[in-house]
Amino acid sequence: MTSAPAAPPPAAYRSVVVLLWALAINATIACRSLFWDGSPFMANILELGKVHDFYTARAHVDWVTQLPLLLLNELGVRDTRLLAMVYSAALFGLPTGLYHLALARVRHDAVLLGIVIAVVATVYLPTCFFVIGEYNTAYAAAVVVMAVTLTKGPRRLGDAVLLCLLGLLCVRSYETMVYLGPLLAAAILWSTRKDDDPWMKGLMVVAAVAFIAAAVVALMAIVDYWNHPHFQKVRAMSFDFWQNQQFIIPVIGLAISAAFASVRPAWLLGAWPTLFIGIAATALALSPWYRLAYEHSILYPPAHYLARQAAGVVLAVFLVCMWLHVAWQQRPPRVFTVLRLPAVSRKLVMAMTALLLAAAVPDVVLTGLWSDYLGRMRTLVDTREGAIRARDLPLLEWPDKLFAQDWSLPAVSALVSRTPGHAYVLADKDYLSNPPFDPACGTLPHLQGYGWGK
Repeated sequence: MTSAPAAPPPAAYRSVVVLLWALAINATIACRSLFWDGSPFMANILELGKVHDFYTARAHVDWVTQLPLLLLNELGVRDTRLLAMVYSAALFGLPTGLYHLALARVRHDAVLLGIVIAVVATVYLPTCFFVIGEYNTAYAAAVVVMAVTLTKGPRRLGDAVLLCLLGLLCVRSYETMVYLGPLLAAAILWSTRKDDDPWMKGLMVVAAVAFIAAAVVALMAIVDYWNHPHFQKVRAMSFDFWQNQQFIIPVIGLAISAAFASVRPAWLLGAWPTLFIGIAATALALSPWYRLAYEHSILYPPAHYLARQAAGVVLAVFLVCMWLHVAWQQRPPRVFTVLRLPAVSRKLVMAMTALLLAAAVPDVVLTGLWSDYLGRMRTLVDTREGAIRARDLPLLEWPDKLFAQDWSLPAVSALVSRTPGHAYVLADKDYLSNPPFDPACGTLPHLQGYGWGK
């Protein structure tokens, strides 16, 4: 017999949503879209006057996130600071809005709410400094799809249309759809087993087909690029996720707690789970200052790029847990029975909220350091002329080494200048040992008529 899910504390949902949007606004003001690949992408959009969708397997996410920037550019806006903020708003606003929607759909089920909050803390925030990565939107869309599929809303037709739109978005989103796509399609089809409305069921089937198509596109992209030098390098780095402290600390804490709960479900009734998550949250919140004790123990924004593939696997585990929680009502494992107890599930929500608050600390700290970095870069290009050799600058010292990337230096130095083209920061390299994936991203942007604050 199916029991009603325990309702979580209302304050948890509201506080998580407010925090998410506050972080997105902070990142927008700091123009975090310019980090790494973001600056050459934006420079190409402004110079060429078209969407930068060189990688067709991810084109749909690019179209959606780059459209506001392209529109303002067509309307004659030439203030690169304003344009960078708009680009940041699109890149952060879309996944934030999707996570908000997922949280809203599961806010009446404490277990589902706790899992979605855990996704934000362990998958989104530890990988979103590299926000230009299409996976940020793809992962958020996957969470919304599972949330909508597993919860009954008042507008079922609207839910089906939403799933179709998200399926269309994900057809060309990210290669992890090779396994997320079939998982989401299976969950959607499972949810239609009791639907009698043929129109609604038909739309749900269309949505499922879209996610199967997303898996096919992802598979074709993987096959096509398997022997590409950049793709080979990416595969080699996929196991370097441990370098991302923001990712590995909460994942270890949750993995230990899940292991104990699986072996001894009664463990969830005591204070030990709260203690374990509390330790993980404390370790995560203090992570920005570990370098004071050991100089090589740093929060490294490029590690967000390294952890994105492992984050996709973690996300898949969370999505499966959401599905099992809803689907396995008859004679479920004891760990599910205990987890669904009101006292335990509400404690889960509060623990995950604490973990999310801790995850916000390094995000805020890194955003502040990024703002200072852009300020130094602006001062440099506005007070110098011609080519500025990177080797003569403290780019490999703290904290600039957190953000500098050799082949994107010309683009970011042009974008933050009051008079682009007056001065460029250039790295001494042959562009062969670490070439940009898109050759157009290694060029010197002219940006004639543009300017920071113009």
